[in-house]
Amino acid sequence: MTAPSRTPSDSNRAAIQQLESLERAGLRVIGRAGRSGSRSQTQAVVPTTKSVEAAAPSAHRESVAPEVNVPSDTQQDTLQIIQAEVAACQRCGELASTRTQTVFGVGNPKARLCFLGEAPGADEDRQGEPFVGRAGQLLTKIIEACTLARSDVYILNVLKCRPPGNRTPLPDEVSNCRGFLDRQLAIIRPDFICCLGSVAAQTLLETDSPIGRMRGKLFSYRGISVVCTYHPAYLLRNPAAKKDVWDDMKMLLAKMGIELPKKSESAGRTSEAGGA
Repeated sequence: MTAPSRTPSDSNRAAIQQLESLERAGLRVIGRAGRSGSRSQTQAVVPTTKSVEAAAPSAHRESVAPEVNVPSDTQQDTLQIIQAEVAACQRCGELASTRTQTVFGVGNPKARLCFLGEAPGADEDRQGEPFVGRAGQLLTKIIEACTLARSDVYILNVLKCRPPGNRTPLPDEVSNCRGFLDRQLAIIRPDFICCLGSVAAQTLLETDSPIGRMRGKLFSYRGISVVCTYHPAYLLRNPAAKKDVWDDMKMLLAKMGIELPKKSESAGRTSEAGGA
């Protein structure tokens, strides 16, 4: 049994709770500002009551919100506040009653790049960390083929609870968890997001386009560049798609200004780590 759809008043309360949690972390709302400035002073977008009401999903538009000045030394503390809220969440009755624990996210809170997946699986539900099962091991190899490490990036999912039987998240479940996702990204404020699979891509960008059509393109989420590719779990079932993922990773790295050594690029084309 899923939770009922959220009303405008529910959204209002969620937005107020977002701001209150940030205030409890010692942050203050400032006027709207651009993305100029150093990474040491992260500009995090947090929806206000008005912007939540105005940003209807059917409109496929980004909400306009004031920005919150989040000093880099408080990012982890602020994420922990939200993580505690996630751990206590009971919005989705079925998920709350069947989960072992919630799975918030892991990695560098100052990361330039976030990897966004769908939902925790059995291994993630047991360990409390995203992407630690077979698909997670493949994602680690992909990250390493990109000359990065898991500690360099931030990894999270759309849902923070495992759907029973690893089924596809229901619309109400995605809606209930969306505020947590937006707040995580608002605090981390990465330069790039890599969506892994159709649920992640469609949720973040509010579209119904299939993942195959979204590959190879650059999208934008609140000023953050977004690349979409296949989920590592899909690659385990369809090894031929690894080449497509590696092509997407090379496009992403080029946009990030990361040049692959020739040896790494060659290895990526021929090994499971690179996905070709």
